[in-house]
Amino acid sequence: MDEDLLPIGQFARLGRLSVKQLRHYAELGLLVPAYVDEHTGYRYYRPQQARDALSIGLLRSLDVPLAVIAQVLSGSSGVLAGVHERLEAELARRRSTLGALERVMAEGLPSAPVTVVTEPARRVAVVTTTAADSSDIGRATSAAVAGLLAAAAPVAAPELIGLFPLDFGEPVPVTVALVSEEPVPGAELDVLPGGRFARATHVGPYDQVGLTAHALLSWCAERLCPVRGPIREVYVSDPATTPPDRLITHLMIPLEER
Repeated sequence: MDEDLLPIGQFARLGRLSVKQLRHYAELGLLVPAYVDEHTGYRYYRPQQARDALSIGLLRSLDVPLAVIAQVLSGSSGVLAGVHERLEAELARRRSTLGALERVMAEGLPSAPVTVVTEPARRVAVVTTTAADSSDIGRATSAAVAGLLAAAAPVAAPELIGLFPLDFGEPVPVTVALVSEEPVPGAELDVLPGGRFARATHVGPYDQVGLTAHALLSWCAERLCPVRGPIREVYVSDPATTPPDRLITHLMIPLEER
């Protein structure tokens, strides 16, 4: 055995990792001991491995997954970009959650006037996409809206309606409908059913629509109104010209006859 080899305890202190962590990383093949005594099972490391140990600790403190760390240590380039995107998405979700919480703190639990309206059937061009989970709905909806508007003939005030399931699973189906009598490339022509709806109006950012949906569902539950999906979001405002806190969205839930 080389004289410069360090026992696991000493190397753990040098690399600022615990013995338990070193054993785990060895099992994963992330940081393998330089020598293992076949009789005692004792593990030894070279001082030069301390840089990898310290790098693992640094990257773990930055929430980099172990699988990605292995790629970084092997010299792969560009692998941290995906981690950066994930953290950016998580930061955006946290900011959205914080904004909704601040609104509840300022205004109390969501409450919105609810009316029962009768809607006619509408001919629509429909695009359906998939959100990975509830936090991805905003991205998926924006992409579907952008695609529809880019493909459709220009109109002064396009009527756009989002359709979402009552219960979110993973993934989440997201449908956007554009009221149109004419075909739209890349979209399916369909008829959006009419009927009776419970309706509430949301004023504010799209990522806080869930607060008004809560108020609408609470209204239905208190009155034992049988409800069915999907929930409709009727986008009244143009987000390109309207500040986020002034965006108007009508939320509508189809009501079943008792």
